[in-house]
Amino acid sequence: MREVQQEINRIQAFLLQRQQEDGTWRFCLESSPMTDSHMIILLRTLGIHDERLMEKLTAHIRSLQHDNGAWKLYPDEHEGHLSTTIDSYYALLLSGKYTKDEPRMALARSFILEKGGLTQANMLTKFSTALTGQYQWPSHFLVPVEIALLPPSFPVSFYDFVGYARVHLTPMMLVADRQYVKKPDDAPDLSDLYADTPITRGLYPHRVLDHFLKEGQSFLATIHDSLQRLPFLPGQLHKLALRRLEQYILARIEPDGTLYNYSTSTFFMIFALLARGYSPKDPLIQKAMQGLTNSVYEYKNGAHLQLATSAVWDTALLASSLQKSGLSTTHPAIQKANRYLLQKQQHTYGDWKIRNPKGKPGGWGFSDYNTMNPDIDDTTAALRSLRLLARTDITTAAAWNRGLEWLLSMQNDDGGWPAFERNTDADFIRHLPIEGADTVSTDPSSADLTGRTLEFLGNYAGRTLTDPHVEKGVRWLLRHQESDGSWYGRWGITYLYGTWAAITGLMAIGFSPTDPAIQKAVAWLVAIQNPDGGWGESCQSDQKKMYVPLGASTPSQTAWAIDALIAVSPMPTAELQRGIHYLLTHNQANDWTTRYPTGGGRPGGTYFAYHSYRWIWPLLALSHYQTKYANT
Repeated sequence: MREVQQEINRIQAFLLQRQQEDGTWRFCLESSPMTDSHMIILLRTLGIHDERLMEKLTAHIRSLQHDNGAWKLYPDEHEGHLSTTIDSYYALLLSGKYTKDEPRMALARSFILEKGGLTQANMLTKFSTALTGQYQWPSHFLVPVEIALLPPSFPVSFYDFVGYARVHLTPMMLVADRQYVKKPDDAPDLSDLYADTPITRGLYPHRVLDHFLKEGQSFLATIHDSLQRLPFLPGQLHKLALRRLEQYILARIEPDGTLYNYSTSTFFMIFALLARGYSPKDPLIQKAMQGLTNSVYEYKNGAHLQLATSAVWDTALLASSLQKSGLSTTHPAIQKANRYLLQKQQHTYGDWKIRNPKGKPGGWGFSDYNTMNPDIDDTTAALRSLRLLARTDITTAAAWNRGLEWLLSMQNDDGGWPAFERNTDADFIRHLPIEGADTVSTDPSSADLTGRTLEFLGNYAGRTLTDPHVEKGVRWLLRHQESDGSWYGRWGITYLYGTWAAITGLMAIGFSPTDPAIQKAVAWLVAIQNPDGGWGESCQSDQKKMYVPLGASTPSQTAWAIDALIAVSPMPTAELQRGIHYLLTHNQANDWTTRYPTGGGRPGGTYFAYHSYRWIWPLLALSHYQTKYANT
């Protein structure tokens, strides 16, 4: 136990040094270079001369290129990722700091052509290149803008898409409808990235388009039939829909100027505003650019535009973990963190109310300036940190109860919990010509969110199996356990994340360690432990929908597995001891395993390396281990 305490002390000391004056922890949320490419495109398109930022962005992008010329979404991705390579190649050329004839750029171009060229890129890459004159717009966008006019009560509605999908789709629909192009000065020519003939080019990969033509026609027919019920002529409908989409965007700009606090949606918003006639000098566009600039995380030798900033998430998780490790609510660091969290509770209604009309505000969002898009995970994270303070402080208790009530009101009818909006899982969306529409456009219940919510309700809110919300959540979890005993996790990688959340959730609300579902899950965890004592899962898992071993161990995934085993083990097991030994001997390493992305975003498209995770989860697991087994 002495070594465990020493490691806890070391992590505590590091984190206390990293806390900001406002009480936050602001670690980097790292994803692919796509966002950096977006920033370079905007700087050049809008004629903004910030060469220091340009240098740092290009340095970061270049540092991620592999020897075969490609860029990857995660280190063990086979060969490379086509769209990420196109994004990076284009950005480096557009920056003016690299040329096509440089050897590593030639390697990148060869990789792109070998994988089918620009035509085979994903939709986001095709949009960014079409907007800047490098890819031809198709004659029409298969999601008609008129869908914005259909109210939520109709068979098909814009609100069948989850909020984070809507704020991306809205500006994309506006620019596609206009077929808007704004080519930067001195833009490179990407025509040599085509490996086919013009007739085969379009926004949609053939497999996606073929599926839509077979399965998605009822969607268009339903929209057409629904529009007939509106008292407008077709031409009027189209103009009205465009105005409605513009108004939708304007109503969801956050105080920092970004759209819903996502850099990707803000990128498309800026082009949508330009397409609607706004000047590049318009205050909305200027403030949006400032918001993006403020979201850039600077390294010593580079910079990365974060897809979102994670201040609320990091602060809530770290403050909670530090309290678990022994820091009291009166410790200055915890006091500052909790004051910040209380300030970030949301008191206004957002789009979540459309499918939760009886719910009252009280949740928390992910980012510093998120004022209208709360989510389940951030809410339970904040409430965990505030639990002890709420027992002695009336104001905190009132805030805590509001958060709990909002959380309970967001439970889906099927018993699980979503991330952002309840009952947003329309089947027709799976047939739309949008890559990964089933995972990025809806918000179904997930094992990780349901399990973590149950863990919160059991360990922090005193709820048990007799509680109706708990009972429904448990039924959902048990129905969705995989045949091998694991659970699929949506917002972390992947089966390790889901299984940890499910086990700790079920144990918190009163399950027995001998329950068959628990035993099966534990057997799966033990079976996939690595020889070094740790655990590691590849990002390939969420694409293949099956567990894929990483071949190495990571700190966060090892901590998740350890935490799950602690929850079910009255005494330390051999597997637990080996896992603890791994953390104690490897957590100070600084290699690719400590930077491996273990956060999920868009399966096959976006993965997150939370720079905070190597501290949060090991600290929590070690603290739980020490608390439970100190006297054994």
